[in-house]
Amino acid sequence: MSVLRLKRNKGLTLIELLVAMAISAVLMAAMYRTFIGQHRAYTVQEQVVDMQQNARVAINRMMREIRMAGFGNVSMVLPVQFVVYGQTRTFYHVINPDTPVAGSITIITATEDFANITNIDLQNKKVTVNRLTNPEGTPLFDTGKRKYISIGGLEGHEITNIVGTDLTLKDNLRPNHPMNTPVFPIRAISYQVLIEDNKTILRRDENIEGGRQPLAENIENIQFEYLDANANPTVNPTDIRMVRATVTARTSMSDPEFKGGAGGFRRRTIASNILVRNMGVNP
Repeated sequence: MSVLRLKRNKGLTLIELLVAMAISAVLMAAMYRTFIGQHRAYTVQEQVVDMQQNARVAINRMMREIRMAGFGNVSMVLPVQFVVYGQTRTFYHVINPDTPVAGSITIITATEDFANITNIDLQNKKVTVNRLTNPEGTPLFDTGKRKYISIGGLEGHEITNIVGTDLTLKDNLRPNHPMNTPVFPIRAISYQVLIEDNKTILRRDENIEGGRQPLAENIENIQFEYLDANANPTVNPTDIRMVRATVTARTSMSDPEFKGGAGGFRRRTIASNILVRNMGVNP
C-alpha cells in the first residue's frame, strides 16, 4: 500500500523540468524584447519632442525680435558702438548680416523694458525718468553699453551723462513728448550657433555684460536669407524687408538603429519668413 502511494506522489523528471525552464526562458526573452522595444520607442519619441520644442523656442524668439528690428527709430543713432569682450563692435545698420561672424545676425532695436519720463528740459537736452533699472534690478541705462535709447518709440538718442535719474542727451529733443512717455533701451541683439562641450547651442547676445545667453540646445544650424521689398535676394542691409530663417535641430542622443540621418541623429528643419515691420519706416 505504501509503495503504491509513493509512486503516485513522484515529482517532475529532469527532462520535464528542463522543458519548463526552456519555455519560461523563451517567454521571458519575448517579454524582455517587447519591453526594450517599447522603452526605445518611448525614448525616441521623447527625444523628438524635445528636439521639436527646441526648434520652436529658437525660431519663435528670433521671429519676434527680428520682426521688431529697427523699432524706436534707431536709425537716428546709427552707427552704434559697444565694447564687448574687450573689443569695440560697430553696427552700421538696423540688420547686420554675418555679424559678428559669418552665419550670424545682429539686429538693432528698442527692447520691451522701459522707464517713464517724469520731466523734460528741452533747453538742456535732459529727460528725467522714474527709474534706471527694470523690476528685476537689471540696469536699463548708462553711459557705456546702455547709452542708446528711444523716446516713445519715435526718436533715438545717445546718453552723454547721467546724474541721479536725469539723462543728458547728445542731440535736441522733439518738443512733443507728454509725461509718462516710455523711454526704451536700444540693444544690439546677436544670434549665433556655437559648439561647446560637443553640443551645438544657439546663443543670444545683447552685446553687454553677461555674455552669450543659451537660447536652445542641439540647434545644429541656422541660415538666414535676406529679401527686398519684391522678395528678391539682397546683399544691401538697407534694402532688407524680409528675413528667411531656417533652423535645423537634432536629437540630443544618437540612435545606432536609425539609418535615416548622419551619425544616427534625427533632425527637424523649420523655416519661416519674417517681415521686418520697421525697415523703411520714418516716423
